[in-house]
Amino acid sequence: MPESHVSRHHRTFLHAIPAEAREHVGSSARTFVTLGEARGEFVPAVRISFSVAFPLVILLLLGRLDLSLFASFGTFSSLYGRFVPTRERVRQQAIAGSALVACEVFATAARHVGALVPTLPGAWIVVIVGTIVAALTSGLVPRFGLRPRGVLFFVFASTAIATSPHNFPLWVPLLVGGGSVVISLAFSALFHVLGEANTGRAVPAPERVSRADYVQDAGRFSSAALLAGSISTALMIPSPYWAQVAAVAPLSETRRLGQVNRALHRVVGTVLGVVIAAFLMSFPSEPWQTVVWIVVMQFLAEMFVTRNYSLGLVFVTPLALLMVHLANPERNYEMLVPRIVETSIGACVGIAVVVFGLIVERRWASRKIR
Repeated sequence: MPESHVSRHHRTFLHAIPAEAREHVGSSARTFVTLGEARGEFVPAVRISFSVAFPLVILLLLGRLDLSLFASFGTFSSLYGRFVPTRERVRQQAIAGSALVACEVFATAARHVGALVPTLPGAWIVVIVGTIVAALTSGLVPRFGLRPRGVLFFVFASTAIATSPHNFPLWVPLLVGGGSVVISLAFSALFHVLGEANTGRAVPAPERVSRADYVQDAGRFSSAALLAGSISTALMIPSPYWAQVAAVAPLSETRRLGQVNRALHRVVGTVLGVVIAAFLMSFPSEPWQTVVWIVVMQFLAEMFVTRNYSLGLVFVTPLALLMVHLANPERNYEMLVPRIVETSIGACVGIAVVVFGLIVERRWASRKIR
């Protein structure tokens, strides 16, 4: 039977694609269904869950869950130094925690400035805050050898607080955020005794960051945050910081293909995570129940995010939405669809920044050869 025209055209098209490109596409597709090798995530996941739960329970008992965002972002310090010896973990958490509290203070101050300038729309204040934080913190991670890489947590902390409908005094981030960092450090010391000493693990050496490298990283992260936030704000989507977070997240990867993969994983994981969040928000719940779900989602996220990024985002997404909902209960379903739209915008911007950077690098390389 003679080969059809469609089959011949299809085969010709496939052969026209370079073998390396076809291999990259196949490799990218496999990352969605591949679960990486376990590295001992259980104990750090338990420690991080306790670090997140403890401050939230204190605020719950005090009846001040309106301050829960400050506590939650302070506990982000517990995410650093998961697979290193205790002393190194405490060092990383102290540095990251100090930066997170500084981001909280900066965002709180920006809220006060915004109140003094009523002609400046609040969404643009958020975009400016996220862009500045992305630029200033981009050199922090390589300079001090922090893990995980990137500026995601710093941008998320500052922009979410800058989006808050409430103005808090500056002592709130210092007390609540700083207190949560101290609690995270205390749990790190406790879990040293309980089995997370990691004495045989290697300590990553801080990278040597030149001024040119810092300028390049600051340009990449800040331009991604600025562009994604501006597009979302221009489209009048209510929470532009989701787009900013999604735009800077992929850039924490060191390889170009890994950056593109991470952007795609973020979209897929976010869509599935929004479904879970919609289910959890579909029935009335008490604040303590929301706290329980936050802790559960945090544990599941830590169990899987390093092994399969999109699967980790399935739990990170409802975690982030529940954190915002806990501090602002009136914000419920209206967050779900914008989360998907803004994540998609941010992922596209992140990929565009990666492609633009690659084009610039190749042009510079060709000029040097000439």
